Amino acid sequence: MMRPTHRAILDVLPHARLLELAARIDLPLPENAPRADVLALLGRLDHRDFRALMHGLRSHEIRTLGRLLGLPSPTGRTKEELLDHLLGGDRSHLTVVPDDPNALVARESVIPFPRTAANDTPAPPPPPRRKPPRPDPEGERRSELGFEAKLWQAADKLRNNMDAAEYKHVALGLIFLKYISDAFETARGPEGEDPPPGVTFWVPEQARWKALAAQARSPEIGALVDAAMAAIEEHNPTLRGVLPRHYQRPDLDKSRLGELVELFSTIGLAATDSRARDILGRVYEYFLTSFAAAEGKNGGQFYTPRSVVELLVAMLAPYRGTIYDPACGSGGMFVQSERFIEEHDGRPGDINVVGQESNPTTWRLAKMNLAIRGIPADLGPEHADSFQRDLHPELRADYVLANPPFNAREWGQPRLADDPRWRYGLPPEQNANFAWVQHFIHHLAPRGLAGFVLANGAMSSTTSGEGEIRRAIVEDDLVDCMVALPGKLFYSTQIPVSLWFLARDKADPRYRARRGETLFIDARELGTMIDRVHRELSDDDVALLARTYHAWRGDRSAGRYRDQPGFCRSVTIDEIRRGEHTLVPGHYVGAPPSVQEEVSADFIARFEPIAAALEAHLARARALEDRIRELLGRLRR
Repeated sequence: MMRPTHRAILDVLPHARLLELAARIDLPLPENAPRADVLALLGRLDHRDFRALMHGLRSHEIRTLGRLLGLPSPTGRTKEELLDHLLGGDRSHLTVVPDDPNALVARESVIPFPRTAANDTPAPPPPPRRKPPRPDPEGERRSELGFEAKLWQAADKLRNNMDAAEYKHVALGLIFLKYISDAFETARGPEGEDPPPGVTFWVPEQARWKALAAQARSPEIGALVDAAMAAIEEHNPTLRGVLPRHYQRPDLDKSRLGELVELFSTIGLAATDSRARDILGRVYEYFLTSFAAAEGKNGGQFYTPRSVVELLVAMLAPYRGTIYDPACGSGGMFVQSERFIEEHDGRPGDINVVGQESNPTTWRLAKMNLAIRGIPADLGPEHADSFQRDLHPELRADYVLANPPFNAREWGQPRLADDPRWRYGLPPEQNANFAWVQHFIHHLAPRGLAGFVLANGAMSSTTSGEGEIRRAIVEDDLVDCMVALPGKLFYSTQIPVSLWFLARDKADPRYRARRGETLFIDARELGTMIDRVHRELSDDDVALLARTYHAWRGDRSAGRYRDQPGFCRSVTIDEIRRGEHTLVPGHYVGAPPSVQEEVSADFIARFEPIAAALEAHLARARALEDRIRELLGRLRR
């Protein structure tokens, strides 16, 4: 008889995932096996074999299963400890928390397992032109927390007539204050002893959230919050100059501020200590996203859409080493990198985070965003322009992840004409794109990898010497992969953009030797419109693109790569030379066979009457020519 624990787990897992896991332990199941047959076969597994089946899951999936089954948060971190927690003891009393089981893996996983046990011949990726289902309009497709959107709606109502750009610092500052206070109280322990130095940020008594919440209805709440921020900065040198202090200003409605304090007091109340920290981090991230959308074009200055960040991180796969972002915005690249490592059974401490940001308010957002996640980071002692004042001049990073400003003008080229960073040519003053590219290359370690976003023009521009710079970079064999993305992904612009992946050493033994080769991917038809003006890449889109790149560059267990017309193609440097060093994927991948057939059939149908008319014109022309020759002959007689 099937154990209740086994049955509950199997009921939650999507059908496709069950088939993948069964293939890993060599169970005889065809790909189209009905779900009932799959459950019947898996239900006959003894506990040892069932554990082997579950071992095919990633650690983050095991944690998610535990949450869906209503289990308390696990104390262990290794996969074995997580499996002990999931499968141990009597679970007959458990009921599955209502959820969409089909979203379990799609929502959590970054790169799904290949569909075969051998991992060397994966099923071909789905046709790139087919779009995923439209997510719900409230944008809760990714959310595990039911109240994030409701919390944002309630908080947004309280901003009254305040501009989103200003209100952002009010709301995010309070969320950070709530986090730092909760973390301090947790570290104090059940007896209320003060935590030892260095365990967490120190929060003096007047700055603790319970003290502020007790005064939420006081007309002095603005002054109290400002004083709390000042006290925290005084006791924590790493936060000096970071926290917002503008809650006492006259134009901020104090009654609404008090309501906001009371609203944020509800965050994490029903969670365990370990879960509360994650909830606050998720709420902070959700609010960052929502403020970027509310600010529109200006929102892009501090926020890169999550799906784009996920794609960059999933493709680059930064498992360990130093990650550098010289235009780090609010720190989303770093947060996603840590999440990627944890979800793939690594340790977040395996990476060293280094960054820089020129906008002072955005730099503060990044410091708070990383602190609320518990991510140690060196963002420099203050904000600074990466071109004019490189805070990390000696850094050679294992990974560069960045979304620099698009097509920035007047970036200070005249003052930097002799800078050693411009190894491939002096970038033009009217466009900083290739200044950023060369800055990234300059900071790469000998086997470093870079993944970054650029406007599409950089792939083909020949103005102001940009074509020569790009030619020199291509000839140095640095370009590993180019991805053309669809438009409308960013809040700051609706223009389409591209992802560039550079490799300092294409003979790096971690992957296959691929000297003189570049992968081109045309992903312009991927993504789904989530509202009238914004598009988002789905988890399946991210997985498809990452899997394609990993298979091409030879990641272990990534499967075999093959060209797919209209989507991806591996190209030699000789062909890029013949293409005058353009890096536009559409120039190399061609059209899908189905499109070619449609075009051919359509062309024949449309050309038939044109050909008939042309034949008639040519016949008349021949008749006229014969008549003219006849007349010329008569004149000569």
